Amino acid sequence: MKFVLAPDSFKGSMSSVYACSAMEKGIKKVSSDANIIKIPMADGGEGIVDAFVIGNGGKKIDLDTVDPFGRKISASIGILKDEKTAVIEMSSACGLYLIKEERNILKASSYGTGVLIKKVLDLGFRDIIIGLGGSGTNDGGIGMMCALGVKFLNSVGNEIKLGAEEICDISRIDLSNLDERIKETSFNIACDVNNPLIGKNGASYVFGPQKGASLDEIEFLDDSLNHFGKVILKQFGKDIRYIQGSGAAGGMGASVLFFLNGKFNLGVDLISKYNNLEYEISTSDYVFTGEGCVDGQTSLGKTPYGIGLISKKYNVPVICFAGKIKDDLNTLYDNGITSVVPILSEVVSLKEALEMGYVNLQRASENISRIINANRNSI
Repeated sequence: MKFVLAPDSFKGSMSSVYACSAMEKGIKKVSSDANIIKIPMADGGEGIVDAFVIGNGGKKIDLDTVDPFGRKISASIGILKDEKTAVIEMSSACGLYLIKEERNILKASSYGTGVLIKKVLDLGFRDIIIGLGGSGTNDGGIGMMCALGVKFLNSVGNEIKLGAEEICDISRIDLSNLDERIKETSFNIACDVNNPLIGKNGASYVFGPQKGASLDEIEFLDDSLNHFGKVILKQFGKDIRYIQGSGAAGGMGASVLFFLNGKFNLGVDLISKYNNLEYEISTSDYVFTGEGCVDGQTSLGKTPYGIGLISKKYNVPVICFAGKIKDDLNTLYDNGITSVVPILSEVVSLKEALEMGYVNLQRASENISRIINANRNSI
């Protein structure tokens, strides 16, 4: 039997790579000769480089950059098997996990992501995938664009400081030094967020609290990003403030759309394109997927939903494992998911559930495999 393992990460517990490992161990305890294809998934945040590289057969290299506060760090990028496509994980340079102990949303900058883009261009890549998600910044991607040569000037012609504190002082945007190689580069954006840049559903109000922003700071940040959008509208005639996805990654989506002409994609769609996911599913007997929480949001472009849609085309059963299940799942069942299986076997604390995620997923995979095996033997 052939199994395709295509889970997303179980956030706070295990990466999609480890989730694949847990599933494989569970299956192998029942069917040691099973043909197992592992294609770890990612929606756009942490883990997208590994997801592409492992599933595609590419490689990773480390590049020097800076964190949200300008300190030197090293970040991994992916190079796909064709050696023409590079994958950048935005969160590796400005992710929330880099500033857990010192969250200061007004000073945090996306400059480090721009450094990575510039270095990838230096390496000769003109096909770049950027995963947006898990950011610890809310600067609208302004820092990123500064690293690529854009100048954001105040009323007296001086460049504003990195971070979000002076976004409201922007008077003019100077593109004269924008890296010319951007025009000849294709940017594909992996992202499952469709929030606009501003408003109650925008970058600041929805994602600001998890980055440590107070209510006053959230209002200030939203006003600042609104001002940023108005400057672009006045100077270039394009209103980016209400475009779906412009609020992704602290507003970085807006800059990716406007300055880089980026094309937004669901992570599952991009991985399917580059990692032969659809072919592997079409030739499989069963598909295992999953993520930490399966709920009403899952059907809005999350990994399990995308896996279900592909599998439905080929009538391949899909088992979706979940750390937690909420809401009505009928939309998932109507779109290719055969069953949603919780991995917890007893009531435990959140801390224990996260710590035992790998073991629980392995056990759940084994149990489902036993049912599959019994059904197979009875036929």
